[in-house]
Amino acid sequence: MALVKKSALWIAYLLALLSLPQFFDSVLAISIFNQMAIAIVFALSYNMLLGQGGMLSFGHAVYFGLGGFLAVHALIMIEFETVYFSIIWIPLVGGFIGLLAALFIGTFSTHKAGTVFAMISLGIGELIAASSLIFVSFFGGEAGVSGDRTFGPPFFGVEWFQNVEIYYLAVAWVFIATLFMYLFTQTPAGKMANAVRDNPERAEFIGYSARRVRYITFCAAGLFAGVAGGLFALNYEFITEENLNAATSGRVLLSAYIGGLGYFIGPIVGAVILTLMNSLLSNYSDLWMLYLGIMFLLTVLFLPRGFAGFIMMHQVAWIRGTMKQLIVPYLLSGIPAVVFVMSSIALIELSHTEDAEFYYLGLTFDSNGAMDFGLIALVAIGALVCVRKSLPQLKAAWESANEVIDETGESES
Repeated sequence: MALVKKSALWIAYLLALLSLPQFFDSVLAISIFNQMAIAIVFALSYNMLLGQGGMLSFGHAVYFGLGGFLAVHALIMIEFETVYFSIIWIPLVGGFIGLLAALFIGTFSTHKAGTVFAMISLGIGELIAASSLIFVSFFGGEAGVSGDRTFGPPFFGVEWFQNVEIYYLAVAWVFIATLFMYLFTQTPAGKMANAVRDNPERAEFIGYSARRVRYITFCAAGLFAGVAGGLFALNYEFITEENLNAATSGRVLLSAYIGGLGYFIGPIVGAVILTLMNSLLSNYSDLWMLYLGIMFLLTVLFLPRGFAGFIMMHQVAWIRGTMKQLIVPYLLSGIPAVVFVMSSIALIELSHTEDAEFYYLGLTFDSNGAMDFGLIALVAIGALVCVRKSLPQLKAAWESANEVIDETGESES
């Protein structure tokens, strides 16, 4: 029965990925879906390091970027007929160089976890980023390297001119990569990675080498980060130094943490959220990075397990069938919370805009008028007061929905 449920979840996951272009078929939507596919594989590979292996890395973009660079060079070789193979294997080329880089770097970086590993990863990341501006023949300098995916041989008549064709290719690789990363968590190496993360001394005591377990996990993460880099090369047909520097490493860390470290679906959720903010919110506001930083700060303070952790918190209530007890309290707290967030955004944007009039949610505000500022501030304060007033009721409903019932039928604290 458990196997049937898991199979159904994987089939649903694949069908959801395949059906997205059927509901959103615009050029912008397909572009966003391609970015999501790349971000999902990249974030899941990072979760193998930090969420599963306990290795905080500030240079994971190295394997992503190296995979992307080799993938673009492979496209160039196909273009000039130096090699001849379908571009469907390009992500595997990226994964190969990501694995090779991880095999070498992991020999000296995985001896220790914690601060030592983090500092080594940061140093390696800065070293490779600086080298990309020095070794121009491979990295292309500041301009980067570009290729053309359309010169490859057609695959059953598909010539890869359209982004939607690349999306379906990305779906295939995302599904394969996601499946294999999940299967890795079920292997002895994956289970021991969790043990080494939690208590490396005890793992050593029962006969496992903590360093070897970290090394295996590190190499697997490098492989899948390279696959993500190969998908990036196919989608954009160029790659630059920006794709392997600290900023890219920081973004994947944000995706994994916001989504929920330690939960397999967490990086998927985080990658979708970050991609939407990057692709959609950036079109409406120049301050989207500020909002991303605020969301990350609030996640650290109030949702340390991320959005996936928040979802999993409801598992007991879902199993017991008491979720309905939370609907009204969630609405009483959620609606004013949304009003407070939207009002706060309005205040920030109103103070930032240089135009005389500011249009927001179908309303027009005077950026030079103190009355509009005061009105929005009053709404924000009122919403915040309503949230604070509703929290005791929400807390009581939560405790009631999740209380444990013993065999005698009495509740346990």
